[in-house]
Amino acid sequence: MSNRVSGILLHPTSLPSQYGIGELNDSAYHFVDFLVKSKQSLWQVLPLGPTGYGDSPYQCFSAFAGNPLLISLEHLVRDGLLDAAVLQHAPAFPHDKVDFGWVIPWKFDVLRQSYATFAQRARSEQRLQFAEFCAKNAAWLDDYALFMAVKDAHNGQAWNTWDAAIRDRQPAALMQWRVRLARPIEMWKFFQWKFFDQWFWLKSFANNNGIKIVGDIPIFVAFDSADAWANREQFFIDDTGNPTVIAGVPPDYFSPTGQRWGNPLYRYDVMQARGFDWWIDRVRSALALYDYVRIDHFRGFEAYWEVPASEPTAMVGKWIKAPGQALFEAIQKELSDNLPIIAEDLGVITPEVEALRDGFNLPGMRVLQFAFVADTSSSFLPHNFVRNCVAYAGTHDNDTTVGWWEKLEDVPRQQVLNYLGKTSREEADASIHWDMARLLMMSVADTIVLTLQDVLGLGTQHRMNLPGKPDGNWAWRFTPDQLTPALATKLREMTETYARS
Repeated sequence: MSNRVSGILLHPTSLPSQYGIGELNDSAYHFVDFLVKSKQSLWQVLPLGPTGYGDSPYQCFSAFAGNPLLISLEHLVRDGLLDAAVLQHAPAFPHDKVDFGWVIPWKFDVLRQSYATFAQRARSEQRLQFAEFCAKNAAWLDDYALFMAVKDAHNGQAWNTWDAAIRDRQPAALMQWRVRLARPIEMWKFFQWKFFDQWFWLKSFANNNGIKIVGDIPIFVAFDSADAWANREQFFIDDTGNPTVIAGVPPDYFSPTGQRWGNPLYRYDVMQARGFDWWIDRVRSALALYDYVRIDHFRGFEAYWEVPASEPTAMVGKWIKAPGQALFEAIQKELSDNLPIIAEDLGVITPEVEALRDGFNLPGMRVLQFAFVADTSSSFLPHNFVRNCVAYAGTHDNDTTVGWWEKLEDVPRQQVLNYLGKTSREEADASIHWDMARLLMMSVADTIVLTLQDVLGLGTQHRMNLPGKPDGNWAWRFTPDQLTPALATKLREMTETYARS
């Protein structure tokens, strides 16, 4: 990354919209305008894939596809692909959160109407653009669209419960289902065409205004995904379609029983024999979507926590070595010597993980909320930062800074006060989110990122995710009136003061 830049972390689902969930709509362009006015350089997003169970962007139906829920309905109207009258009857969705159970069925019904409009009266240039998109992306799009269509035909059930012939991708069954579901398959491809069309217009607008996009790819894929179904031989999945071992992390800061993610684990021996082609395609795809890519759970490339699929928690497991060196060498050889990748190196980090990260000159992460542990040796304290890192007060997995501050115990709270040069809690209460932002801004870290919740000074009820909590996550949204000119001015002045503009 360039020297001394800053940015804001905001997932597009959190953008304002009348239709229940943030979209790639005019509000997204207005947010870019806010970034420009406040002299920011980066917009960081979470994974943009089609979300499944729990609405988590880290559990997607595809590692390559985009989330149809992000498609701007108003822009479909502008393109002549949706009748404006349809939107006049939109429900009164809440403006400050996503009610997924309400918005998903309504929005997909509207998107189906848009596809019907396309099928009936699309202009010739639109049909040509759609055909070109399908041809260019066939390597992943054909399997994804078939997967989603067959999934619908099985009432949304996971692929390992489907009829055995299509579950196991027998050639005759694949052909029969492609014929039987030709229209639904085309519909799912249409959704992808409009997602990518709208995303790349937005990304171009951001780039043309000096804003780079920081994306995010989870290290693992969801079990119930087109990736696992179409590439079963590359995962530890048995003949009946069930995972034998799954991913997770041992007990840590976030959970005393660890985190049992449930993702199938890679057969790295098979992947390596194939030259890591699936991984190379995945990173190439991500680098088309984003300017920089944060890889979640980077330490899993050195060694990962293997949990037997039969275990109810992640407490029982073992560390298994991964061929990270060979994998990144293969990616580097195919794509670039200077990979624009950020290593999410949080958790149980060993010298071997650091060596893998540093060997490819990848910036790691620093999180202030992890810094105050009663001594001054923590690498998360600003005076211990290195330049080649991306620093945060907290990420999407953390409490907001205000919420974190309110819950701090006496010893770390006193350490924070000492670090800030303040004499009492009352002195810090009103400004803690700006105080922490200032610590980041003045640090030597080349890159710092603030969550929009922290820029707005919001409390715990506005956090994005609580790891281990099965529902109620990913729902936070802001409203247009919150991005005031005064807020942009304050952020711009701080950014300029510490030479990050």
